[in-house]
Amino acid sequence: MPSNTAAWLTKIVIKTKAVAINPVDWAIQAKGDVIFPWLAFPYLGGSDVAGEVCETGSGVTRFKVGDRVVGLALCLSSAAEAAFQEYTVLRDHMTSHIPNGLSYESASVIPLGLSTAASGLFQKGMLELQHPSVPPKPTGKSLLVWGGSTSVGCNAIQLAVAAGYEVITTASPKNFAYVKKLGASQAFDYSSPTIIPDLIAAFKGKSLAGALAIGAVKAGSNFLDKGPAIACIEVVSASDGNKFVACAGHPPDDVPEGVSAKFCMSASITDDEVGKAVFVDFLPKALEEGTFVAAPEAEVVGKGLESIQGAFEAQMKGVSAKKIVVSL
Repeated sequence: MPSNTAAWLTKIVIKTKAVAINPVDWAIQAKGDVIFPWLAFPYLGGSDVAGEVCETGSGVTRFKVGDRVVGLALCLSSAAEAAFQEYTVLRDHMTSHIPNGLSYESASVIPLGLSTAASGLFQKGMLELQHPSVPPKPTGKSLLVWGGSTSVGCNAIQLAVAAGYEVITTASPKNFAYVKKLGASQAFDYSSPTIIPDLIAAFKGKSLAGALAIGAVKAGSNFLDKGPAIACIEVVSASDGNKFVACAGHPPDDVPEGVSAKFCMSASITDDEVGKAVFVDFLPKALEEGTFVAAPEAEVVGKGLESIQGAFEAQMKGVSAKKIVVSL
């Protein structure tokens, strides 16, 4: 008799201990039929999750019951793989062990930002950078990360540095020290009237690896803000090297000749070698050795699933260099 047991062979079930909130979570609630018209409601969401392994598929060898883990919950694939519930199914190659000194709340900020950054940085058809390693293997090339203190930006800076690239980023001045602590060599004020010429000057004489454009999202704004991508396109157009912009958001319709820009998506790394390269080969060791840190900082706003809606509202108000988290 046919069975679907095979679908669970390389998955694990965790007892959810903490979840983090992303703009896409409340955006789906507010206008899901516009952003993701194929979604069926009622819908169970959540992408960022940390917890304790309570069951493993027969094909899983990396994890055992009781392990502390963090992973990307693929809520758009099935309700069982959504984060906002007491038990969540995770895929083996999109899950990492976390060290004992890292709280579930802090760890939960990692997965979606990490995966989106990894898509833009490493996937074929994107920037195609060298994969991260411990220790890094220097490339001599430099990367622009627009939006360094965002969730995606914090992870992108660390991933790119671990992959051997110099990172020049943008942020508000109050977050300059923070993004440099994460590994950026220089930080520029994205709101400066001279930001474009300043960045072009910063890349003069350097070999450009490309750019990753990330925009902060606030309720009432264009969810897929094209402003950062447009700015990055101007910079790469005037710089020597890879004239490619990976966009955490839709790229503009008009891209100059000789420049490429493409939308990167977190879940896409599930289907190629990048997911394993990041969650299996790199992240567990980097977290254990402290060369990669959970960022941005977790801001816990409640406990229990009943706190999710309040967490949405807190995230919609906007946060800087922090990520809204709920404990379970």
